[in-house]
Amino acid sequence: MPPRGLSLLLALACAVQAVPAIAADPPQGTLSIAAAANLVYALDALDAEFGKAQPGVKLTSATGASGSLVAQIRNGAPYDVFLSADLDFPRALIASGHADGGSLSTFAVGRLVLWTTRAGLDVSDVAAVVRNPAVAKLAIGNTSSAPYGRAAKEAMERLGVWSNAQPKLVVGENISQAAQFVETGNADAGFVAMSLVLSPRLKEKGHWTEVPRALYGSLDQGAVLTVRGAGNPAARAYLAFLRGPAAARVLAAYGYGVPAAP
Repeated sequence: MPPRGLSLLLALACAVQAVPAIAADPPQGTLSIAAAANLVYALDALDAEFGKAQPGVKLTSATGASGSLVAQIRNGAPYDVFLSADLDFPRALIASGHADGGSLSTFAVGRLVLWTTRAGLDVSDVAAVVRNPAVAKLAIGNTSSAPYGRAAKEAMERLGVWSNAQPKLVVGENISQAAQFVETGNADAGFVAMSLVLSPRLKEKGHWTEVPRALYGSLDQGAVLTVRGAGNPAARAYLAFLRGPAAARVLAAYGYGVPAAP
């Protein structure tokens, strides 16, 4: 017969094994996302991956210029998660009491390109394209509400061609609309997000060159929970998903830089 102490330990071990592990229930319910327009194609792929991991969540999303989405959220738009093309707009929401400051993180880094669908137009030299008299219309996102538009302006200022560009500008409300101007031929070339020209819909159209990153400030893409979303477990699950390997693979495929996991 085993000693009394050993018998007691064996009994306790069996009791512990008999108790089932308590796992957190996966989030259920609804989730509404507001995302910057540069994510318009990547967002579909991200949401599909999230749906595989969290099939119990009914997800809806909308895209637009980051500044316009901020205005909507401040006016009561029922979004749970805001994915911005920069960190300034999420910080503004936090400062005004419309977002949860503790949830803000950088989930990707955007890249700016100069794109054309004109077969004979060489876009390898950004400054030369802006100065080219054959380029009569140059698309750009709104420099006040679209961070990619602001980055394009900054790049042209550093190249010394902003004054050359201004008479040619065709301004889109957001970077997706700027891309539409180029795609449809309503602009000869345009400054757009790399994520757009790498999308399945546009990657076979035209040609592009990346704008050197030294010419504009980093396009850190910020994710934040709105005040409404702070109490939604599905929203917190989405932010966690954005920091995971499945989201990283999608973002990298669309040309984004992906920050190292915390």
